[in-house]
Amino acid sequence: MTPALRRPLAVVCHDAGACNVVLPWLQGDPTLRPMTRPVMAGPAARLFTQRFGSAAPTGAPGELEAALDGAAMLLSGTGWASDLEHRARLLARERGIFSAAVIDHWVNYPMRFERAGHVVWPDEFWVTDDAARTIAERSFPGAVVRCFDNLYLREEAAAVPALPATHAPLPVLYVLEPMHSDWGRGVPGEFQALDHFLTRRAAACIDPVAPLRLRPHPSERPGKYDAWIARRRAEGVDVALDGHATLAAAIGAAGWVVGCESFALVVALAAGRRVCSTLPPWAPPCRLPQPGIVRLADRWSGI
Repeated sequence: MTPALRRPLAVVCHDAGACNVVLPWLQGDPTLRPMTRPVMAGPAARLFTQRFGSAAPTGAPGELEAALDGAAMLLSGTGWASDLEHRARLLARERGIFSAAVIDHWVNYPMRFERAGHVVWPDEFWVTDDAARTIAERSFPGAVVRCFDNLYLREEAAAVPALPATHAPLPVLYVLEPMHSDWGRGVPGEFQALDHFLTRRAAACIDPVAPLRLRPHPSERPGKYDAWIARRRAEGVDVALDGHATLAAAIGAAGWVVGCESFALVVALAAGRRVCSTLPPWAPPCRLPQPGIVRLADRWSGI
């Protein structure tokens, strides 16, 4: 089931996750496009242009207000990297506009709706599976939580090519993401997880000589992993950045898809790939609810 979207519709997204969920809903109804007022900043701006072939306002002064003027509804993302979506929900509340917010993942629900101690809830929280619904109902007591189809997940899983026929070890695709914590060890968590994977991948029955291809998160700066790659290559590890144009193509070339808690792991699992969370045992446990994900921390035998 897809949501019934009121028109005129203001759509405000910054981070990639919720934007990926929202855009197929918009694309699926061609009569909706002329009545849609998009504001897309950050990674969402690129995703919007890729799907629709044109740029959207990015939230410069006055653009957010213009999108909400006379709107019947606000549909917003719930990313952490900006306050754009938060400001949109605040404006919608002040103007009495119905507001729905899309939660695309399974982590950090309450903090998505707080900036500088100011909490702004939408009128409804929208999720895309039963596990997320349970988390949302627990996180937002008494709130309206609705569940709709994740067309993006279906699209991405269907676009993944079949495994290539080869006797050589298939590459391992590592989908990266910032962890926003060093877990008390003075090194960013994403790098700790990378190092832990290299030393423990055999515990998940992953071939230690399989090429390793890193796919950075859309929010990460270019070159972030260059020094790590150079150091590991000097040690003889076959590692490089993934060069595929799309996530589906990258997953299609891989025998395993690994990472911490990225939604890309869920896409890979839906496409029938073997999937592993690389979070080390001293980090908080992986919060992805899918039972098919191998937890490397569960196969740990020592610190």
